[in-house]
Amino acid sequence: MAQVILLGAWPSPYVYRVIWALKLKGVDYEYVEEDVLNKSDRLLKYNPVHKKVPVLVHAGKPIAESAVILEYIEETWPQNPLLPKDPHERALARFWTKFGEDKNPALFGFFFTEGEQQVKATNERQEQLRILEEQGLGDKKFFGGDEIGMADLEFGWLAWWLEVLSEVAGVKVIEAESFPRLYAWIQRFKEFPTIKETLPDRSAMLTHCKARRARFLALAKS
Repeated sequence: MAQVILLGAWPSPYVYRVIWALKLKGVDYEYVEEDVLNKSDRLLKYNPVHKKVPVLVHAGKPIAESAVILEYIEETWPQNPLLPKDPHERALARFWTKFGEDKNPALFGFFFTEGEQQVKATNERQEQLRILEEQGLGDKKFFGGDEIGMADLEFGWLAWWLEVLSEVAGVKVIEAESFPRLYAWIQRFKEFPTIKETLPDRSAMLTHCKARRARFLALAKS
């Protein structure tokens, strides 16, 4: 058995946070694809509480929840740090990571709504993104400064998943004119070699997201 195993599901942005962290650290690992609709005994064994991915298994010991896994990776493999050395800067990085943990689920609101509800959800999400751009990113190259850090991994889904979700839902959430700094960060992040080489296939993502949105809207109307 490999020393490091990652249980994941290819459409999940939470899984990719962990993939990116491992690759940025240069940690060898074995990836195991899970079917979240037909959960394996292995997944249920390693994450009996939430029963979901990602789960990192290190030396036979499981760690669940992407934010917790990122902290574990940072502490276990200190090379190529994801957090700054300065205590205040580390605290700020953790603040924005926590901001993402709290706000990211709500940012999906536009994807699961239609009509006036969708317009309202989009406007509300853009208000949160404005805070992120002005207070979190500012004029920095990355949230972590000159290098990709933990907060960048937290918001990494904006660089690929948001574009696909927006296309499927028929809305524009982030555009260059309205969010110039955040838009520029998205381009830098998704073109970074370690990130670019791991992004899921866009056409497969479109197919997956179209089906997911259709199922949710159908259930909402039933």
